[in-house]
Amino acid sequence: MAKLSEDLRAGIRFFAFYLANGTLDLELLDGIDYRPALLDSGSTLEMVFTIYTNVLDVDEDGLVDDGHAQYRVAQWLRRYCDPSYVVEPPFEEWETRLASP
Repeated sequence: MAKLSEDLRAGIRFFAFYLANGTLDLELLDGIDYRPALLDSGSTLEMVFTIYTNVLDVDEDGLVDDGHAQYRVAQWLRRYCDPSYVVEPPFEEWETRLASP
């Protein structure tokens, strides 16, 4: 069975750190403490990781470019915490599609 690349494991680890630390995309989320929203219900955190993993770019060598994935998560969190925020471009269905077990 194949293992996740070291770069992918590091990307997920850093994403989780920034998310939990309240430092995910400081520019877009300036002044918004989204962390309590992550505890509102399991589905909030579930959607955060769904968007991150659906949008995440991993090349054939296992190298990760997750800047866009983190930004899309930040947009989703901003909209969740601030209903007046307009996500541009709007989310496509594949970005928010939950994986089946």
